[in-house]
Amino acid sequence: MTSSALTKSQMCGLLAMCLRFHIVGAVIVSLGIAAFYKFAVAEPKKKAYADFYRNYDSTKDFEEMRKAGIFQNAK
Repeated sequence: MTSSALTKSQMCGLLAMCLRFHIVGAVIVSLGIAAFYKFAVAEPKKKAYADFYRNYDSTKDFEEMRKAGIFQNAK
């Protein structure tokens, strides 16, 4: 028997095959989580800030805080 007649061991190339599978899976999962975060957290937060500042009057808010006594030096 010669060494070329022996079948290849399954261990040969096993790490590369497993890494390839897990790296592809990790990329897919991370892209899914990033898309979920963008649409479930970031977009609603951005919309809430836009809604708040659409009708926000900073002068009116300052006067209310001044009357409440928050600022010590503003009269």
